Amino acid sequence: MSKIGIVIKREYLRRVSKKSFILLTFFLPFLFVAMLFVPLWLSNLKGDDIKTVAVIDATGKYGSLFKDTDHFHFMATDHSLEAYRNQSHKEVFAILNITDDLLLHPKAATLYSEKQIPRELTRLIDQTISQALEKEKLDSFQIPDLKRIMEECQISFTVQTFKWSQDGTEQASSSTIAAIVGGLFTFIIYIFIMMYGAMVMQGVMEKKTNRIIELIISSVRPFELMMGKIIGIMLIGLTQMIIWEIMTGILLAAGQFIFLNGMDPAILEESTSQLQHPMSINASMNQGAEIFQWIQSINLGEILIFFIIYFIGEYLLYASLFSAMGAIAEHPEDTQQFMVPVTLIMLFSFYAGIYSMENPNGPLAFWCSMIPFTSPVVMMIRIPFDVPLWEKLVSVILLYGFAVGCVWFAAKIYRTGILMYGKNPASGKSLNGSNINNRDHLEIKKKTLFKVIFKEGLFCCSTRTRTWNFRTRI
Repeated sequence: MSKIGIVIKREYLRRVSKKSFILLTFFLPFLFVAMLFVPLWLSNLKGDDIKTVAVIDATGKYGSLFKDTDHFHFMATDHSLEAYRNQSHKEVFAILNITDDLLLHPKAATLYSEKQIPRELTRLIDQTISQALEKEKLDSFQIPDLKRIMEECQISFTVQTFKWSQDGTEQASSSTIAAIVGGLFTFIIYIFIMMYGAMVMQGVMEKKTNRIIELIISSVRPFELMMGKIIGIMLIGLTQMIIWEIMTGILLAAGQFIFLNGMDPAILEESTSQLQHPMSINASMNQGAEIFQWIQSINLGEILIFFIIYFIGEYLLYASLFSAMGAIAEHPEDTQQFMVPVTLIMLFSFYAGIYSMENPNGPLAFWCSMIPFTSPVVMMIRIPFDVPLWEKLVSVILLYGFAVGCVWFAAKIYRTGILMYGKNPASGKSLNGSNINNRDHLEIKKKTLFKVIFKEGLFCCSTRTRTWNFRTRI
């Protein structure tokens, strides 16, 4: 096995056996599914605490309009506002005081309470009064069936979109579905680069602060060590992503089965009616079939292939930069300064991808899909919109060409930066290597038997001499 393979194997096995990795890998899918289902489950629970709302209506027109809900009980009363203000037993949660005709004076309704009024109550009162005022306004025109006419005039139109294939056949398409699919892959790339790129930098800093790097490079070339660490952490991330996808899919299916079967049918019907207009079951099934046709219009195979290509290129680019940053940083807290420009670039590419959803062929989308630092994120948004092949090839060539250059540049910095202690990285010595000769002598002096055990599993050696000279090729 080559030395890079040994470093990859060691880096992979060491990290996947950590308790933190195991805990995060298996706990995060449960947390994600809980964030989806627990709020839905809690929202369907009916609380025993029903708050009383007193309605003081001086006009006598609006008090009977309010209907009780699961959380609020409306009570029409003749008491004055001051009587409720001075009462000793606060049995009423809120008081709605209506002093005049709201159609003529919209500010004549005021809601009082000793506590912060919840949004649910204000929304309920606003909707009830708005519907009453709308009906009263329509009746004032004295036009027969005016309400029905107004309802019939409210028309929602959506143009159908079809895509022609090369053989002339047409297939239903949707720009919304294409944007969602592209945005999903964009988000995966963004999260992966930020998480595991930072892990590469922390791994380099760990070796440097432990001062064990002098022993490592006596048997492994710095470039081999850097590439082994980069590839090993990439495999760790892919393993974690695959486990997350499998577990999330299983937990989502189980959660839907348990959640839907455990819900009251009346509550389920009410929740369904709130999500969509009352429509027949056949209409819902037709809409589901239409969405399935939209998904079929997207070339998922091409998207997956280019996702892998862009993912590898983007990771090599940023991981090499992260490893160089970790090599020239003197202390772990110094790496936070280097993270700022990289984070800003990633945020810019992420927002450029979001804006590219509206115009995937515009100047912003085109040029950002050619710049290596932003091309993977933006191009994954554009590919579902059928980008020309020459743009994809040029973008990939530029990305990998720049990634190879970054790896070479990062290797030069890494070669000398990992042995720099107490030096300012801005001095430029990490770039030209003037602080370290090509054949450096590292002396370890011991009076008695000296034994060095390389904890990384690469070599083990011992000597009886007082001085041991390592000749390293850096």
